[in-house]
Amino acid sequence: MILRLWRGWTEPAHTARYEQLLTGTIAPAIVDRAVPGLRGLTVFRRHALDLDPATGGEVLTAMTFDDVAAVAAFTGGDPRGSVVPPAARALLARFDEHSMHYDQVADFRP
Repeated sequence: MILRLWRGWTEPAHTARYEQLLTGTIAPAIVDRAVPGLRGLTVFRRHALDLDPATGGEVLTAMTFDDVAAVAAFTGGDPRGSVVPPAARALLARFDEHSMHYDQVADFRP
């Protein structure tokens, strides 16, 4: 299994709108594409403990895939490339141009 991590940052005025766009439109549309090998997509917001809301927000998406071929199917070619729709780009101050990928080594659960 491959874990794909991507981050985006917003200005304070756009944080709520971007989060709504991501969780209400973009993430559901990705899941609805039914990309073969996509196991899941989770959205995280940087906790206020670690972030000054006056500087904006940070969002992390964590996606799990069966293999690199599934990642490439999601991105449309380059498995490292970010997939950031124009509506999201309009609200983001900056974002990771390339996602980070991790191979699962072990899984421990209580």
